[in-house]
Amino acid sequence: MSLAIVHTRAQLGVSSPAVTVEVHLSAGLPALALVGLPEAAVRESKERVRSAIINSGFEFPQRRITINLAPADLPKEGGRYDLAIAVGILVASGQLPADILEKTELLGELALSGELRQVTGVLPAAVACKKQGRAFWIPKDNREEAALVRGLDVRAASHFLDICAALSGKMQLEQVVPTQPISSSAPNQWDLSDVKGQLKAKRALEIAAAGGHNLVLSGVPGSGKSMLAARLPGLLPKLTEEERLDTAAVYSVAGLPVEAICQGVRPFRSPHHTASAAALVGGGSHPKPGEISLAHQGVLFLDELPEFSRKVLEVLREPLETGEILISRAARQTHYPARFQLIGALNPCPCGYAGDPSGRCRCTPDQIRRYQDKLSGPLLDRIDLFVNVQALPPQTLLKLDQLPSETSVVVAERVSLALDRQHRRQGCRNSLLTAKMLETYCVLSSDDRNILAAAAERFGLSARACHRVMKVARTLADLRGSEQVERADLTEALGFREGLAGPSSAFS
Repeated sequence: MSLAIVHTRAQLGVSSPAVTVEVHLSAGLPALALVGLPEAAVRESKERVRSAIINSGFEFPQRRITINLAPADLPKEGGRYDLAIAVGILVASGQLPADILEKTELLGELALSGELRQVTGVLPAAVACKKQGRAFWIPKDNREEAALVRGLDVRAASHFLDICAALSGKMQLEQVVPTQPISSSAPNQWDLSDVKGQLKAKRALEIAAAGGHNLVLSGVPGSGKSMLAARLPGLLPKLTEEERLDTAAVYSVAGLPVEAICQGVRPFRSPHHTASAAALVGGGSHPKPGEISLAHQGVLFLDELPEFSRKVLEVLREPLETGEILISRAARQTHYPARFQLIGALNPCPCGYAGDPSGRCRCTPDQIRRYQDKLSGPLLDRIDLFVNVQALPPQTLLKLDQLPSETSVVVAERVSLALDRQHRRQGCRNSLLTAKMLETYCVLSSDDRNILAAAAERFGLSARACHRVMKVARTLADLRGSEQVERADLTEALGFREGLAGPSSAFS
């Protein structure tokens, strides 16, 4: 036969559209034409494929070869099509049978020797392949990702010769067994009991973990803000199986390891304050996920929050509300998930010591104002909890006879119970409650509504900020094990909101 059709997958964000590799051999001078919007790495595949075929002991056809990657209007990039192209050439030239190609998808890059190299984006391709009901043949180095998809027939190979032998019926490829979701049993090195004092900050961490709320910690240098933020992942529950697939797909596309995600560990991303807007959102000529998407289903920690440029901080506003990122280019749009929990840490002024009893602050009012203006009102409006972390005196820190504080395990148990109540009641965390859902699940008495209205007028709270206060109050009730939001819950939630009445008061 002079025409062969092989199925494979492209990579477009966290989706994996189907691509059909059509190979046709015809009479004429020996030549190879590759069409279907191939980019540089794909065009270069002709040389990799030629060498891999010859070094594997097959004959490269001395005929006119036309290879079409359909659909023609979908840009193709990377070396992921090498394996499908090589198999298509051998099938079209009659060196391999085409019996099982209709029920199989091939993905992998070829070395000149014929060895199979891993590619990115295997997990989204595996999910899409399962929906089509086909078998999935991939390089061995990608088998851990593909094994996350249950009910998919995954076959792994280390060399092009193994693929050819399997197509010829001379051997069976190794079938990858789906991995069972496992939880890391290693002890958490960042335990909440390591933090001395700071009871209000610890309480805020527990509330943030229990409801998925955004949190900002403010205080002088060395007061323990970063130390507290690093303890938050230890309070969060393990990723569910669905969340593991969702998050691992982002890491697979980015070419990052997925082992920790497979163990249920939630992402904790902490970019440096020199990061650009594109580094946070993602981008490039072929858009890749940024830090926001890499923190999906986890925590994005921004230390020294006002040291980020205002332009960078403003890109957080939309994903904080929508939970997704849409990167638009002239040729196409790429969608990435971005449902993350924002934790910020900041100093009260550029030198960090404004309001400190030692009187070390030497910042002018104009310097402090410019520093404060980095955080806009709309951004602060999306913060649920604000805590002023006071520096502890040395004699308190050095006391060895202090009562031991609660460990992360103890607090995480309360967090887990609160989250279970939320999922049984409404099917999501409290931070994701819509305005209509709040009317159903966060019912306030008339007196409590008057208290909230008075606080909104006093602090200048927007409608969004009032809803966030109600969500925090709902979480406080869940931590108590109550289905009814009481006045104590509302007043405590307002206490965590008081510092966010405006950009300037957040630093006071």
